[in-house]
Amino acid sequence: MPVITMRSLKGGLKLYVPITSRGLHLLRDHAYVNGKWLGASSSQTFPVLNPVDKCAIANVPDMNSEDTRVAINAASKAFETFKSTTAKERSDLLRNWYNLMVKHSEDLAQILTKENGKSLAESRAEIRYGNSFIEWFSEEARRVNGEVLQAPVRNRELLLLKQPVGVAALITPWNFPHAMITRKASAALAAGCTCVVKPSEDTPLTALAIADLAEKAGLPPGTFNVLTTSMQNSAAVGKELCDNPLVRALSFTGSTAVGKILYQQCAGTMKRLSLELGGNAPYIVFNSADLDAAVAGAMSSKFRNTGQTCVSANRFFVQADIFDKFIEKYLTKINSEIKMGDGSKEGVTHGPLVKESQLRLVDDLVKDAIAKGAKVHCGGKPLPELGPLFYAPTLITEVTKDMKIYNKEIFGPVAVINKFCNEEDVLKEANDTPLGLAGYFYSRDISQVFRVARRMEVGMVGVNEGLISCAEAAFGGVKESGLGREGSSHGIDDFVDIKYVCIGNIRH
Repeated sequence: MPVITMRSLKGGLKLYVPITSRGLHLLRDHAYVNGKWLGASSSQTFPVLNPVDKCAIANVPDMNSEDTRVAINAASKAFETFKSTTAKERSDLLRNWYNLMVKHSEDLAQILTKENGKSLAESRAEIRYGNSFIEWFSEEARRVNGEVLQAPVRNRELLLLKQPVGVAALITPWNFPHAMITRKASAALAAGCTCVVKPSEDTPLTALAIADLAEKAGLPPGTFNVLTTSMQNSAAVGKELCDNPLVRALSFTGSTAVGKILYQQCAGTMKRLSLELGGNAPYIVFNSADLDAAVAGAMSSKFRNTGQTCVSANRFFVQADIFDKFIEKYLTKINSEIKMGDGSKEGVTHGPLVKESQLRLVDDLVKDAIAKGAKVHCGGKPLPELGPLFYAPTLITEVTKDMKIYNKEIFGPVAVINKFCNEEDVLKEANDTPLGLAGYFYSRDISQVFRVARRMEVGMVGVNEGLISCAEAAFGGVKESGLGREGSSHGIDDFVDIKYVCIGNIRH
């Protein structure tokens, strides 16, 4: 039987549409460079696999460093004219792109689910979220304003101009293959930069679908380029993006280890850098918290995208007086609300992990904890009966510091719950990590809210809320979680230079 999906219509009516009746016409199997759909110069390809069953969805070009230079040159040439477009023209292009993305949201969601594995409900949510950045920056494009300064002498006028830096290289991950591209590219294009996008080798099809719609929206050839590359060529392509002097900005979302490599490689050409790196988010529940709200927030913060989120709650700390009750309520929610399986099927809430290395990492961490005495309340094992990459939703307590899972980013559906006694101690534990992307806490004590929010060493804090990211807010971390901010009015900052103009000898 065909899989059924439900769409809402005006007036509250529901339309049930067989997914198989919709053609995946945005599914592309070529890279997009200088307004053309191309294969690799080597003619090599690599398969894109559905993580549900590891079956190939499509084969895409395995671009190398030579292909990368071609794309960079195209973007550089396009920049010569694109930088002179008006803010209104760029705003209109982005609005056209946004409208097409909204129109084709369901097609994008289906492609995303196929290559990433997340449920259609989660894919649809990501498409809405990703599209919101194009909408936001279509409006921000017209607000990249300079300044007129007060001169220290009578015969001068001082100006600060904001100008696009040039070609921007965007390296994006597999966990949010739509939103991580739109969040970066829409800011760069709004500023007047041109883009070369290198999506993850695991999820290039969403990037190509985005390029298809960018082309239809009227983005000029060379302004938005997408290079697909296998794991074998990924490092060489990344190095070319870092070393090439025509690339003036690089934005990367991924692991801290890779971010440090890119940081070093960009030093030779002094690129502008935006690095959104690893997280190790604390999630603190104080005695005064609304416990039901804290549990609901923990569900979304921990298990969204099967735990494969850089801002996922990674270390839970629950105050001693409410610890047992929190565990009881959380277990009830996990057992009643999570249904794992093929994300394209109705009713499934959570899909598989994206690849074998992720499954091994999660399983090894849990096995190590169990061997050293941790208590598993649910899950704790793979689910091969569902497919090769499924891992059971897991809740663990009695974790000690000698266990590898204690202070490591898990990136899987495993909740580790620790008990604490007082605010001072838990803040020391929460901040005891070189990473500082996001943090969460639940409290109804207003004084505590302000104290803890200021003392958490993270770039983003969720207070009584487990889902905090939106286009209006500045997304980014501190310490080894990265540099720069994405989204918000600050999202364009990494793609503009400030030019000081001093006009002298003015006659008054």
